[in-house]
Amino acid sequence: MRAADAAPTLDVERELFAASGAPFLIAVDEVGRGALAGPVAVGMVVIAPEMPAFPAGLRDSKLLKEAVREELAPLCAAWGLFSAVGEATPAEIDEHGIVTALGIAGWRALGALRAAGAAVDAASVLLDGNHDWLNPVLESRMWVTTRIKADLACASVAAASVIAKVHRDRGMIALHESFPGYGWGSNKGYGSAAHLAAIAELGPSEHHRRTWIHSSPAAID
Repeated sequence: MRAADAAPTLDVERELFAASGAPFLIAVDEVGRGALAGPVAVGMVVIAPEMPAFPAGLRDSKLLKEAVREELAPLCAAWGLFSAVGEATPAEIDEHGIVTALGIAGWRALGALRAAGAAVDAASVLLDGNHDWLNPVLESRMWVTTRIKADLACASVAAASVIAKVHRDRGMIALHESFPGYGWGSNKGYGSAAHLAAIAELGPSEHHRRTWIHSSPAAID
């Protein structure tokens, strides 16, 4: 079995609870980092040391078909104690760069969690990737653990990825209604051949990351 085919577990989360002594863990993943249009979105899910079984079929959002993600997103939100998504706009990405924009989106997600009643300040954080882009935007530092491919191995991060992906995709589908020429209903703002051709023909819209159009890879997230 390939690693990508294996179901995530809560093993890493349990290790972090033991190491940090924190009563809660906030799992974090981002989507839209490599897109040419639309926001970058950061999903967060709060869990406690003792959690019920996570939703069956949960995987990193990139491994799931769109219809499956749509089914899983509300189940993931119900499984976590709290969940939230924060966004940073294309204009903020152009102005500050993608790394700072990720922090801005994460800061907004934390604010939404706090407003919902989550004990954010008592929690530790498990962040997908190898770089802590969250702490630089915070007034008070949090205990952040970064882990490459956490969205594959860690159920809580996979849940955050699904919630964030569905949230962002729905937003791009809604934008497609007003900007149909770019095909955002299918490409979700990523650099597909059809999207790049539309930019060449129509020019960039207000929802494009103008500094990225000629420099960003045509990533799919």
